[in-house]
Amino acid sequence: MANTYSISDLAQEFDLTTRAIRFYEDMGLLEPERSGPGGRNRVYSARDRTRLKLTLRAKRLGLSLTEAKDLIDMYDSPRDTVPQLKKFLVVLAEHRQQLESQLADLQATLDEVKTHEKETRSLLTKASKVANPG
Repeated sequence: MANTYSISDLAQEFDLTTRAIRFYEDMGLLEPERSGPGGRNRVYSARDRTRLKLTLRAKRLGLSLTEAKDLIDMYDSPRDTVPQLKKFLVVLAEHRQQLESQLADLQATLDEVKTHEKETRSLLTKASKVANPG
């Protein structure tokens, strides 16, 4: 029988809560089989485990869950990987542009903070000389 995993197995392996895994399931990223009375027990396949791993990798890259799902779903398509690689490049380029823009904004803010620090130190030095002459 192929490897299967419980929700607890995956939660422990990927350091997630079972609630997070159920959320990914609700988003359509995971599709566990159901077993036990009333189908209460989730049984995750190796495919689900791989999809979870790819989802977490996409999250670390800063992709939305919708973007992650679109990309991961492409892996279920026929073996022609060219379309999914092209799509991944587009998503990565858009994300890189967003990060570069955020980085530029942060750099501008940091430069402004440094200017204020320098001005404040100068004012403080002048105030100290006035308060304590000679």
